[in-house]
Amino acid sequence: MPELTDGDDTSTDPGATAPGDAQSTSDAQSASEEQADAGAVDDAGRVGADDSGTDDHVGSDDPAPAEAPAIRVFAGECTTEFEGKRDRTQRGRVVVVVKPDRTTLVHDADGYQPVAWLTRPDSLTVEAGPDAPGGTTSAGSGSTDADAESDAGFGIVARTAEETLRVTCHDEAGRASFPVSPAGVPVGQCPACDGVLVRSRDVVCVDCRARYPLPSGATVADGNCDDCGLPLLRVERGRAFEVCLDPGCEALADAVTEAFDRVWDCPDCGSDLRVKRARGRVFLGCDDYPDCETTFSVPAGVVVGHCDCGLPVFETASGRRCVDGSCDRDWERRADRRRGDDASVGS
Repeated sequence: MPELTDGDDTSTDPGATAPGDAQSTSDAQSASEEQADAGAVDDAGRVGADDSGTDDHVGSDDPAPAEAPAIRVFAGECTTEFEGKRDRTQRGRVVVVVKPDRTTLVHDADGYQPVAWLTRPDSLTVEAGPDAPGGTTSAGSGSTDADAESDAGFGIVARTAEETLRVTCHDEAGRASFPVSPAGVPVGQCPACDGVLVRSRDVVCVDCRARYPLPSGATVADGNCDDCGLPLLRVERGRAFEVCLDPGCEALADAVTEAFDRVWDCPDCGSDLRVKRARGRVFLGCDDYPDCETTFSVPAGVVVGHCDCGLPVFETASGRRCVDGSCDRDWERRADRRRGDDASVGS
């Protein structure tokens, strides 16, 4: 049986992002479709390591409430069969919980852990009874109930490529569906519906389900936007900025552009480095594109100095580094040596 996990997937939460210590070359190249408007991308892979992940806050449209997700609950005396790395068959009175992402959990009377589960299956079928046919749903499109009002029991089949969870009900006790939302730390009040805003992966209204993606490394600051009433975010991109949660009201990219556009020179051709945006990222691109395709990611951190190459050095969560990932391997060693020299001079 697969290991039970909780909240370890972002496939059902497209706005969700996780900070990383490196941006891959493919990430940089993914912005190339927008180079004509958003700046050059280093196809040679010279983009620096990106502590910022994806700045989904940048350039997002106004959040639109999604259809209300629901958890479905089925109860009865059932046979539960799991086929996979370890086959197992159990029988008893259980409660079956089907989450909006099709994760299926079977709980009995003992303990907190389900007796069987399948996390985010590719397909889910709910049948009216043990022998009734039911529709099969392809991956990513939800699930299908056949004759949901039938009192003849139910059958639930969840499948991945290698595992199958099958629940066959012999004596149904009931079923129900309940609206759910992400749960998180309360951070404010939704100006659209007066519902509670919570921070989980994103900031979400638990009532109208408006969703605001967060730039990686962002924290919710004290205070609210004077224009729309939403909470303010504190985001470090070269320096600490406070911007509105809604990018349509106040975009992070605009603040970074105002602060750092044309501040540094391209190390390859001497032209200005411009602050660009593409595919949810803020980055520095050479003003001489397409003749020069030099590009650097803007990490989550603050500028604390300049490297020997002339580019800025950022203080990030993982340490100090040059914005150019091709030289930051040596920068920390040089910085340590300088600190050692300074200590010896002072002693």
